[in-house]
Amino acid sequence: MVRVVLGGATGWTGAPLARAIRASDDLELVAAVSRQHAGTDLGLALGEAAWGVPVFGMVDAALDGADVYVDYTSHAVVRAHVMAALARGVHVVVGSSGLTGADYEDVERAAVAAGVGVIAAGNFAIAAALAQMAAVAVARHLPQWEVIDYASATKPDVPSGTARELAERLSAVHRPAIGVPVDEIAGPREARGADVDGTRVHSVRLPGFVVSTDVVFGLQGQRLTIRFEAGDSPQPYVDGTLFAVRRVPRVQGLVRGLDQLL
Repeated sequence: MVRVVLGGATGWTGAPLARAIRASDDLELVAAVSRQHAGTDLGLALGEAAWGVPVFGMVDAALDGADVYVDYTSHAVVRAHVMAALARGVHVVVGSSGLTGADYEDVERAAVAAGVGVIAAGNFAIAAALAQMAAVAVARHLPQWEVIDYASATKPDVPSGTARELAERLSAVHRPAIGVPVDEIAGPREARGADVDGTRVHSVRLPGFVVSTDVVFGLQGQRLTIRFEAGDSPQPYVDGTLFAVRRVPRVQGLVRGLDQLL
């Protein structure tokens, strides 16, 4: 039985993930983290009967006896939460966005030092993982691409974890060619998007989007677009996260991207 602590357990993905962990035969939800509901029972916080799962306001207080910590909290606190769990020798699954490539270098060092594993994905949906696999394969053959990142108007962090991870993975294949260097363009440089390891990323924030990500490849006279488009249900992220929770006890160090496990 894998003992799980869930951060962000009352959120959009966290709440159905909590119910799925509780319903499983091989996972045990032993504690939750939610500042808003600290001091209560998670079942009561979710509008149900008590589950016997205490809710803590701080990650450190929730980790006693845990095998795996799962983070679905906020870009502002995810790094601190992950490092706290690793310092306690707890495996980690990261579903929150906001960590940079440099952050993940620190996470990997901490995980190796602690002898535990971290599985992190910008998007735990299987379709997103497959889209990333396809994009990396295409990048080996085409010289130029850009990433367009769509999310809701209220999403504060840019780019999304999905788009950031995709850009970093593509740039690791090779840096994309750029027609006109950004410092030579006519007009505001911001119009060319952000530089994520050499890949230009454009973040659109409008009502009506959950998370959608395009990578557009271009050649003379032709284009290829690979798109992941999310629906309005968190279930794809729940399924992928459960897969990661079951795998992470067998991991040492950092695995980035659900596609690495498929």
